[in-house]
Amino acid sequence: MNISEKVKATLFLRYFGLTKIPLVLFVRPSVLHINDESAIIRIPFRRRTKNHLGSMYFGAMSIGVDLAGGILAVRKIREQKQRISLIFKNFNAEFLKRAEGHTHFICNDGKKIEELIKKAIKSEERVEEIINIIATVPSKFGEEPVAQFKLTLSLKKN
Repeated sequence: MNISEKVKATLFLRYFGLTKIPLVLFVRPSVLHINDESAIIRIPFRRRTKNHLGSMYFGAMSIGVDLAGGILAVRKIREQKQRISLIFKNFNAEFLKRAEGHTHFICNDGKKIEELIKKAIKSEERVEEIINIIATVPSKFGEEPVAQFKLTLSLKKN
């Protein structure tokens, strides 16, 4: 992935935040990586994303999780040129360590999302799939997860 693709994806996220969900823009997310199989979103560790204990606030982490899974789904839906509504129906989190640094949210379920989109296009019903996202703080723990998330992605062709 070249730099212009990352910049383009980051600008898309921020534009989406500006026009649809202002809270997204507030945490200033960046796309570090995106391809057909995976996405990595970075939420900076700053005053506005910290909690009272000095770790990343759970609300800021939720935004990172939403974006990591959501950007893959939106990208794949746009490729299909179909009108498909997307929502996360369910959210499950397991916090393993305190996120005390810039946090990366990693979704490697691109293939699973692609299959779900195909299923949604064929069906007139809402379809669902659980996708997995992990959060890491590379500056403190390398690739070791600080949290693991499961989101139920729900799609329906309009």
